[in-house]
Amino acid sequence: MAIFDKFKKGLSKTRDFLTNQINRVAAEFGSFDEDMLDELEMTLVAADCGLPAAMEAVENIREHIRKTGDASRETVIRVLRENLLSILDEKKLEVRAGELNIFLMVGVNGTGKTTTAAKLAHRYKDEGHRVMMAAADTFRAAAIEQLKEWGSRTDTPVISHETGSDPAAVVYDAIQSAKARKADLLIVDTAGRLHTKKNLMDELAKIKRVIQREAPDALVETLLVLDATTGQNAIVQARSFNEAIEVSGLVITKLDGNAKGGVAVAVVRETGLPLALAGLGEQLDDLQDFDKQLFVDALLPPA
Repeated sequence: MAIFDKFKKGLSKTRDFLTNQINRVAAEFGSFDEDMLDELEMTLVAADCGLPAAMEAVENIREHIRKTGDASRETVIRVLRENLLSILDEKKLEVRAGELNIFLMVGVNGTGKTTTAAKLAHRYKDEGHRVMMAAADTFRAAAIEQLKEWGSRTDTPVISHETGSDPAAVVYDAIQSAKARKADLLIVDTAGRLHTKKNLMDELAKIKRVIQREAPDALVETLLVLDATTGQNAIVQARSFNEAIEVSGLVITKLDGNAKGGVAVAVVRETGLPLALAGLGEQLDDLQDFDKQLFVDALLPPA
């Protein structure tokens, strides 16, 4: 399946919602008046684009109509597309062969961190890289076993300790093993919930210090995994993690789960963090590099 088709399929629920709403609003006259623009704004909010982004986009549409007098459905969708593209930011992940690259996967439990780690291992192994994983979520036995199972399915070595052990010690051992095996990529799965948010963030900061000390020359990406179905709560999560450990890129999973795919727009608009990956389904190859052109094309109806 072509990459655009994956985006289109993964965002089909949000696309169908937006298309139906836009067609309903503009069906009678084929152009937009003030009331219709208000409805468009609320439609964007309902798709979880967030109120600030929705207001900004619709105000820019109003300004364009004032300047040109063109309020046609085609023009409104074109200007909306341009505005969403201007809000979104993307980041391309890079794995340099012959060097140690580390992906630190962070986020609250249930967002799909472990599955995302496995999908990344599968991808980069297919590209010919030497990949390892580290089970640094030592607070849940199920998390360790899940990563081991994914390691078995993808033929990827997994470094782990006993449940309840020090996550930073797991990362230390994983780095030493990755160096010894001359791995290109080490993917570190981390915990998503401790007794308090402070404990979680302190633990993640400790892991980052170990990485900086033991692999100072490694190319490190701190990837925050967010669940699209949590809606605007994803913004709160992104702010909290970024303040504590400096996130370098976002991963939005479960974009196929409901009609709230606009949350990708809201998170970028409110945090300034770039999107690196989009989870568009359950299969191993459904994790795609985020491409804002493809995303917006798949999100909006044709003009």
